[in-house]
Amino acid sequence: MYIKQSDLLWGLDSNFIKEFIESAMKQTYPKGFQLFNAGDSADLFYIMIKGRVRLSIGEQNKTTYIVEHAGEAFGWSGLVGMPKYSASAECDEESMVMVFAKEFVQDVTDADPVNGMRFYRRLARMLGNRLIHSYYLETDDMADQLQQTLETGKNLESH
Repeated sequence: MYIKQSDLLWGLDSNFIKEFIESAMKQTYPKGFQLFNAGDSADLFYIMIKGRVRLSIGEQNKTTYIVEHAGEAFGWSGLVGMPKYSASAECDEESMVMVFAKEFVQDVTDADPVNGMRFYRRLARMLGNRLIHSYYLETDDMADQLQQTLETGKNLESH
């Protein structure tokens, strides 16, 4: 099974990558399929092969990130010790993903501490980049609300 190497796997030992990739289940899901909901047990980890998955939070399903590039990882909650997913994931179009059991990922990274550490460093960098992305989304949303408030003279939050 081939995927474009992402920052998550780039530069790791080829045997580590091979074992990691070969353990995955390759699944295709239709548009509208709910991969997981916030609060579900975080037992699986995903890497995008092709498609588009929307990650959202809250009761109003506010989009926090769109996974749309081959090699992008999501559903990472269980890998960092969180028992439940913090967001929901829904396919915005037919999507093919690699699905990994969290226990397997932990076993592989524990068995090869050098590559395991590199994997988790890359995961931390990816999460940091997404956090920065969400800050920009939030400030853009606040700026849009402020602009509309200034134009209309009405506070949107009070309605």
